[in-house]
Amino acid sequence: EAFGNYIIEEENRSLAVLAVDPSSSKTRGSILGDKTRMETLSNHPKAYIRPTPTSGSLGGVARSTRETITLCEAAGFNTIFIETVGVGQSETAVHSMVDFFLLLMLAGAGDELQGIKRGIMEMADTIAINKADSGNEAAAKRAMSEYKNALHLLPPTESGWIPKVATCSAFHNKGIAEIWEIVDEFVRHTRTKGFFQKKRKEQANYWLDEAINQELHRAFYDDPGLKKKLAAFRKQVQEEEISSYKAARDLMREFLGD
Repeated sequence: EAFGNYIIEEENRSLAVLAVDPSSSKTRGSILGDKTRMETLSNHPKAYIRPTPTSGSLGGVARSTRETITLCEAAGFNTIFIETVGVGQSETAVHSMVDFFLLLMLAGAGDELQGIKRGIMEMADTIAINKADSGNEAAAKRAMSEYKNALHLLPPTESGWIPKVATCSAFHNKGIAEIWEIVDEFVRHTRTKGFFQKKRKEQANYWLDEAINQELHRAFYDDPGLKKKLAAFRKQVQEEEISSYKAARDLMREFLGD
């Protein structure tokens, strides 16, 4: 919220925040919560906030988020945040639809350099360590040093950009302007190198493939005849009368009319 308020008030930009929330597929419970987390920002006339719980179905939400980005751009929003909570596969989907990937970490939370974070770190264009305040400054500096060292061990980026690490405090509005400067520097760097445009074209191709996969999936499982055959094959597979691979091949031949 502090970052959003800064770019609206200080950078004179309009902001849309799309929260991809990997909520529980069992309880439907939300992790990110609703826009009441950003009460000040949600009431700003130049801001739009749209939480989207996945309820266990990330593919559909990723598609709708991609479409919402297009709508927000058409509506005149020149800055769009896609927010996730750092669990599951949501980051991979989000990475395929954004220009800049910011990883927000907490100093002293016990997750510095954990292996589970490596995949996310490899996607990050910048790591921001939040809550660098209230006596936590020393821990934030240690975390910043550790992340800088860890980033040096990762392979070079295709764009030639060297990921940065910064500290910030949303409570004290400290380091917020510096993070926006990093974003601006990244955009200038990637545009100059031609990577910015190249990445957007690659993302467009990726989402074309995703749309094709989703349409094929829908057409397959919505076919009335295949539904009956699928039920029969499921029983045969469970009884070990046929392998899952042969069942899948036979169903695909039926679907394609071979």
